[in-house]
Amino acid sequence: MTLPVRIVLWSSLIGVAVLPLALVVSLGFGTNHLPLLLDGGIVQAAVNSVTTSLVAAIGAVVIGTVMAFLLDRTDLAGRRPLKLLLLTPLFVPPFIGAIAWTGLVTRGGLVDRTLGFAPWEFYGFSGVAFLLTLHSYPVAYFVVAAGLRRIPADFVDAARMGGATPLRTQIDVTLPLIRPAIAAAFTLTFVSSIGDFGIPIIVGVPGGLDTLSTMVYRYLESGTVDSPLQVVSQIGIILLVLGVLGTILDRRMSKRVVEFGGSGREFDTLSLGRARVGVSAVAWTFGVVATVAPLAGLAVRSLLPAPGVPLTLETITLDNFERVLTSARTINGATNSVVLSIGAGVLCGILGLAVGLFTTRLARADREPMLLLVLLPQAVPGLVIATGWLILGRYTGLYNTGWVILGAYVTAFAAIVVQTVRGPLAGMHSSMEEAARIGGAGPFRAHLDTSVRLALPAAGIGAIMVAVTAVRELTLSVLLVSPGTQTLGVVIFQYQRAGDFNASSALSVILMLVGLVVLAVFGSRFTRSDSETGKLNV
Repeated sequence: MTLPVRIVLWSSLIGVAVLPLALVVSLGFGTNHLPLLLDGGIVQAAVNSVTTSLVAAIGAVVIGTVMAFLLDRTDLAGRRPLKLLLLTPLFVPPFIGAIAWTGLVTRGGLVDRTLGFAPWEFYGFSGVAFLLTLHSYPVAYFVVAAGLRRIPADFVDAARMGGATPLRTQIDVTLPLIRPAIAAAFTLTFVSSIGDFGIPIIVGVPGGLDTLSTMVYRYLESGTVDSPLQVVSQIGIILLVLGVLGTILDRRMSKRVVEFGGSGREFDTLSLGRARVGVSAVAWTFGVVATVAPLAGLAVRSLLPAPGVPLTLETITLDNFERVLTSARTINGATNSVVLSIGAGVLCGILGLAVGLFTTRLARADREPMLLLVLLPQAVPGLVIATGWLILGRYTGLYNTGWVILGAYVTAFAAIVVQTVRGPLAGMHSSMEEAARIGGAGPFRAHLDTSVRLALPAAGIGAIMVAVTAVRELTLSVLLVSPGTQTLGVVIFQYQRAGDFNASSALSVILMLVGLVVLAVFGSRFTRSDSETGKLNV
């Protein structure tokens, strides 16, 4: 029974993880559009992508590392609520974060209305790098925090007994031991930022900053080039190579992790002493400015009837909410998003649970290749996945249907469930399966009745997270959308591109609340890191 299931599983993985990416590579190498791309500014776009991502990765690692030390090792005031506050950007889609910040600091934004001036020329390089950093540091925090938890307290005790101060101990002992985790966090955030689309298209393009991801969208939407799929496939190859290199580097970093011995005793909380008040104030100020302030700007813009209208009690209105909630476009987008996200959650739940079972409990020679195959799309920019499904849709007759969007969702998000279930499955004792075998169950049935049944709650959590992620998604949908298949993310994007900022803000507030409710209900489960991989279990 195991062999047929394994064959079906491998066929499914090849269909959703390999075939779309292989089509991008095949089509990209089929012709030479390099002169056209050079004339179109691909070199500058690549430089912009790399530099903004590099700045973002460095900033995210610095912030994430400081967060890990302060929140996990010190007596910082209000650590638990501050952690949830600081992790809020993880549950706010980047493109909504971009809309929120433009409603805060740009001309006509909340600061401009309140203080009479716009504090920042936000559009362009600085805004893109800042927002990429803001939406990347939570991931860096999880990776570094997982590395911190692996260091035995005995190491710190030995340094303290040798006369080192608490600060010197952290610098001389702890920091060198988490360098692999810091390097892994840098790689993950860099590759993730390279493929981001929402932030560059909303904040970068108005400031004249083109990136590889916005080039893909521009060539597909402009209709100014022949064979646009071939053109964007060649851009996709560049993004794909960066993603693959990131995956390889990340796996090498994880294999370089050293297993520590020790008593397993938990760390004593490091007292900040007289600096506690000041450090706590700075941390809370950063949390409020980074998360609450832009959302306040988004909310204010959603309550105004039109851009440029001053904020007074008389001008506050709920008309924008009424308009977007009753719009046929919004209703259609909400319906499509709910159906597609539920479908993606169910399919990813089944596929992720099966992959988790075969890569933890049914160890074979193909265990590592199977795991790498399902995790690879996590490091591949969403626009490459979308391009692959766009090509696949042309070949299969699924073009201009919701099926290609659903397929892209499964490709991109199946790893979420795999990461969620692997921890519980790996931690189960084999005695339960042995007892089932003694009771007469076959090998596969024994796993179904024990491991799979006990891992179902984790798979359910992963499936919910897939659904919540998909319902707010933009990057995949924006290339695959067709008349009648718009998703909520695309509807918000269309409002923003049309200059209807108040409507886009109102719908963004509604969609953002979905993520915050999930954070409040499932926050403790979603913010747990996998101690083995250092990856976020989302």
